[in-house]
Order: sequence, then structure tokens, then C-alpha cells
Amino acid sequence: MAEEEEEEPKLPQPSPDPPPLTFDPSRMIGIIKRKALIKDLAAAYHAQCLSYCQQILELQSNWDEPFIDVTEDSRKERARPSKRTKKLR
Repeated sequence: MAEEEEEEPKLPQPSPDPPPLTFDPSRMIGIIKRKALIKDLAAAYHAQCLSYCQQILELQSNWDEPFIDVTEDSRKERARPSKRTKKLR
């Protein structure tokens, strides 16, 4: 029984390092295609961002223009003449 207690459970041995990857030209084609797709996507996002920036600039310039209240002008034009006329001497 003493012999059984002294034995420690055996740990699994670490697996040896995998062999170094060899160059596979067929993988390069996929990498080049993905890189081109990413570049196209970045260009599309950039164009969309520029479009939004242009819209924001237009809105800001409209906001900075003085506001002309049309209702005040129309009220002045519709004003009735006074019922009493002033006497001139």
C-alpha cells in the first residue's frame, strides 16, 4: 500500500512543436484577394464619409445664415390704417 501512495499520477507529455509552415503559393492568392477587398471597402467608406462631411458643411452654412422671419413682414403689410385721421394745420 505504501508503494501505491508514493506514485504520482503521470502528467501527459507536452506535444512536440509543430513543424515550421512551408510556403504555399495558393494561400498567397487568397491573401492578395482579401487585401484587395479590404482596400475597396476602405475606399467605399472613405467616399461615404466625404459625402456625409459635405452634407454637414452645407447644413452648417445654412444654419449660419441669418434667419428671416416672414411672418413679421406679412403682419406689417396687413396692418389696417387707423380709423382716426390726424389733423394737419
